[in-house]
This record gives sequence, C-alpha cells and structure tokens, in this order.
Amino acid sequence: MSLRLGDIAPDFEAETTEGKIRFHDWLGTSWGVLFSHPKNYTPVCTTELGYTAKLKPEFDKRNVKAIGLSVDKLEDHHGWSKDIEETQGTALNFPLIADADKKVANLYDMIHPNASDTFTVRSVFVIDPNKKIRLSLTYPASTGRNFDEILRVIDSLQLTDHYKVATPVNWKQGEDVIIVPAIKDDDAKTLFPDGWKTLKSYLRIVPQPKS
Repeated sequence: MSLRLGDIAPDFEAETTEGKIRFHDWLGTSWGVLFSHPKNYTPVCTTELGYTAKLKPEFDKRNVKAIGLSVDKLEDHHGWSKDIEETQGTALNFPLIADADKKVANLYDMIHPNASDTFTVRSVFVIDPNKKIRLSLTYPASTGRNFDEILRVIDSLQLTDHYKVATPVNWKQGEDVIIVPAIKDDDAKTLFPDGWKTLKSYLRIVPQPKS
C-alpha cells in the first residue's frame, strides 16, 4: 500500500555512508528529507546530491536533516561520493543509504514496476518531527528534482503549523499569506490585529506572521 500524507514514516535500520542508523532515532526531533536515486554513478543523481550538500546551511536553519538512498552497495557509495565532490564542488555532508536488498525502497514504495522493476524512481518524502509524512513527490528517473521547491514547501509547512494561515500559489518566505477560511473575522481580529485585505469572504490576504 502506498504511503499517504499524515502516515507515520516507516522506521528501518540501514547501513549508510555515515554508519548504521535506525531512521527514527537518527531523525530525533528534526524534520527529514528522504530521497531516492535510481542508481549510483548516474549523471542526474550526481548533480542532485551535490546541490543538496550545498543546501546544508539552509537545511540546518530549518532544523532539517537530509538523507539519500540508492540501491547499491556501501562500497560503491564511497567511490561515488568522490565523484560528487570532484564534479559538483561540494563533498557529501549527509548520509547515503546503501539499499542493495531494496528493503527500504520497497518499504517506501520507491520502485514502480511500470517505470523500472529494478531501480527506484526519484521519490522525495518530507517528514516532520512527529515522524509523519508531510510531503511526497515522485519524479521520473530522467528529470532532476527541484530542491529549492522542497525548501519552499518546508517553509510553508513550518509556518502553517504555527499560524492559522495557508500559503498561496508560488509563495516564498516573507510574502503575504492567506487566513484559513475556518477562522471567522472576529477571531481573526485577535490573531491578526494589524488587519488584512479581503478579496472575497473566503480569500483574506495578510502579511506573513513573524515568529
């Protein structure tokens, strides 16, 4: 059965480039981004891993841990890591799971037989500190992921977890947000004392709340 938003992310033990981990313990109180790669030594994956390594300061600011997965052996990961550093200009600075038996890939339904019955598709899972899946994305193997978009979604999730707002189309950190329809105007006056702009009764625009 496919995992759905709100499900508890399956726990697992695995060997990684940073040692053996139990996933839930490794996450601790952090958010997590778990993403899979069809195979080691593939060009698109190499660029993705390099870019994710460059994003570490941004992940750290948001209390996010990144972890990759590839259905290859651990010794192959170490050689690939050298290629990533050489070609992308950044060393791998997060764990890469060795999933040669496809245990984790199957647990997270990362193998789609109609695409390939051998390799994973480009799956992404954003997991919150309660171990709930908050985002899942599936890309075809030929298309590199947009990790700036993944950061944008994490910003939205973290904001909307703390305030009764939603984020509109193409929203970015610092831009106006929407008061959720469930909040009546009388209650909104308390939550948003500086006021808001009403476009429709169900569409009220307010500056992003400050933490």
